[in-house]
Amino acid sequence: MTTTKSNYPGLNLGAAHGDDHEAAETAIFGFWIFLMSDIVTFGMFFAVYVTSALNTAGGPGPKDLFSLTSVAWQTGFLLVSSVTSGLAVLNLKHEHSQSQSPRKWLVFWLLVSVLLGIGFLQQEVRDFIDIAHKGGVPSRSAWLSAFWSLVGMHGLHVSVGSLWCLVIVMGVLAQGVIQRWKHAIMSWAVFWHFLDLVWIGIFTIVFLRGLV
Repeated sequence: MTTTKSNYPGLNLGAAHGDDHEAAETAIFGFWIFLMSDIVTFGMFFAVYVTSALNTAGGPGPKDLFSLTSVAWQTGFLLVSSVTSGLAVLNLKHEHSQSQSPRKWLVFWLLVSVLLGIGFLQQEVRDFIDIAHKGGVPSRSAWLSAFWSLVGMHGLHVSVGSLWCLVIVMGVLAQGVIQRWKHAIMSWAVFWHFLDLVWIGIFTIVFLRGLV
């Protein structure tokens, strides 16, 4: 019995997927390399935020603007979506070594992830509107400018990730679970988990630190 060596463990589909497995390792590893540019970008935004945290210029601060309850809901939406995206990948790996396999559970978990992402965005937009009504507009202080930039950048990424997932779902429904969509699902899952990690940083550094 022969086994297929994995150069990048965790970034593959499994030997049962044949050629799709071989191609996935290179494709997903390449996406990881691409994602490093986003890591650098968010790192700069975090650095600017930390250095501007006390520069409120006499304007409203975190305790005047933040709602921990709302932030907790956003965190819950995003962390649960990380679980459902993982379930989608597990279903892909173990149930779709053949493209004619039933797609309902794969599509289900992807759509649940999107709905949770939309729930996160809806809550975040409501918070932004509330913060603006309280006078916390970006131009009010260096801290608020850094806050809107960092949190807004993350929200933009969640929007793009949600749209990307919907495109994948439409492709799977139209063409089946072919190599193109297998690789897209794997790349999207890496991207989605990355956004969860960024949000944990935002939740800790921006909201918890600000309220404490």
